[in-house]
Amino acid sequence: MKIEPLFDRIVVRQENAEQVSQSGLILAGNQEKPQIASVLAVGPGGVIDGKEIVMQIKVGDRVLYPKYAGSEFKIDGEEFVVLRQSDILAKIVE
Repeated sequence: MKIEPLFDRIVVRQENAEQVSQSGLILAGNQEKPQIASVLAVGPGGVIDGKEIVMQIKVGDRVLYPKYAGSEFKIDGEEFVVLRQSDILAKIVE
């Protein structure tokens, strides 16, 4: 199934959270969801509430977003988050 976001929406997949201790042990337990995600799909932008929105994010980018931003969905057993471009705090550049 393909997801095509509308307007200024962006579809992301959260990256796996894996905490490692200083000695290299993987820590299991009650972990918070990561706030870093990979961008899977980007809407076209356009005029929203009378303002022209130009998309700054593209497919393949890694982004940082607030903990409670967006809407979470599960489709075909995979979890996705749909955000507005304005919800994204930063693009991760390596």
